[in-house]
Amino acid sequence: MKRQPLSPSGVYQLAPATIGGSTYTAYCNMGTLCGLGGGWTRLAYLDMTDATQNCPSGFRLYQSGGVRACGNTNSGGGCVSVQFPSNGISYSQICGRVTGYQWGSLNGIDGVNDINSYYLDGVSITRGSPRQHVWSFLAENTQSQCPCASGNSGSVRSFMGNNWFCESGNGGGESSILYTADPLWDGQGCGGSEGPCCNVPGIPWFHRDYGNTTTTDYIELRVCADHSTDDIP
Repeated sequence: MKRQPLSPSGVYQLAPATIGGSTYTAYCNMGTLCGLGGGWTRLAYLDMTDATQNCPSGFRLYQSGGVRACGNTNSGGGCVSVQFPSNGISYSQICGRVTGYQWGSLNGIDGVNDINSYYLDGVSITRGSPRQHVWSFLAENTQSQCPCASGNSGSVRSFMGNNWFCESGNGGGESSILYTADPLWDGQGCGGSEGPCCNVPGIPWFHRDYGNTTTTDYIELRVCADHSTDDIP
């Protein structure tokens, strides 16, 4: 879209990335995202406020009070995953957002210190194989437990760097219900010691800039928990 930067956002037919490849359609956002100008090609999109949308294969649908969300189905620790191909698009930046809702009791950083396993209660976004970390979305049971909370000395996995958000959605309860009043990772509703967690650059949008390095890696989204469906965002 560099050739026609004044084009409106919408669905476009794009030329193949390689000789002999097929044309394909994609949504192009020509507005400002993550503080940068237009020309963003949508690789992944799932809007569960649309009643016609279904969860990806392997995910469980959670519903409460008109809210619909996709989550883990495992009775034990693990992750459910969906991959979004790049269709050969070469990119050097990733911009996006994830909205979640807490179910039951969550522990943020948990499980094992392995990007390929359930290293968190929350959502992990990676790219390619072997997996390269893009962003982590941690869900905690109480506001004070997030590593970003005031007075918390906890740490995150080394491979996460500063590329993560954390929030609690229920204020300390442990009932097996979907807490819809305070969506996760939206930059709002961070009370008390959790305040700093909503005062981070970019939130609710996450942004990775790889500079002059480009890739055609697929994007993978995983919803993970260290044990049982009581720990599912």
